[in-house]
Amino acid sequence: MPRTSFVSHPNMLGFERLEGLIERCVKTGGDSFPPFNIEVRDGGKYRISLAVAGYGLDDLSITLEGTELTVQGRKPAGSDKQEFLHRGIAGRQFRKQFLLAPQLELVGAALANGLLDIDFIWQPEESAVQRVPISRK
Repeated sequence: MPRTSFVSHPNMLGFERLEGLIERCVKTGGDSFPPFNIEVRDGGKYRISLAVAGYGLDDLSITLEGTELTVQGRKPAGSDKQEFLHRGIAGRQFRKQFLLAPQLELVGAALANGLLDIDFIWQPEESAVQRVPISRK
C-alpha cells in the first residue's frame, strides 16, 4: 500500500519540507535527557525550561540557526574522577534541538537554580490582503 501524507494534498503548495521536519523531530524526540518543560505564557510568550543541575554557564551553549534552536551541555571537567556510591544525577553531554515557528523571536536565556530558561515572544506576521494583477499573454 503506498504511503500518503497530508503534505501531498494538491492544495498545499510549498509544504514538502514540512514532512521531513516532522520525521526529524520524531527521530530526535526519543532522548529524555535533560528533562524539559515548554510553557505558554500570557502575552504571546513562550518558555523552554531545561533541568541542567550540575552544569554551569561555561558548560552550556545555545545556538539559533534559522528556525532551529540547539541547546548543548558538555560534561563538567573533572567529574569523571569522582567516586560515587550512588549516582542519580546525570552529568553527561547532551544536545537538544527544537524547531521553532518563524514567528517566534528569541528574547533571552537565563540559568538559575539548576534550570536553564529560554524565553520567546510570538511576533505575528503582517497579513495584508494583496490584490494580484492579471496580465495578458
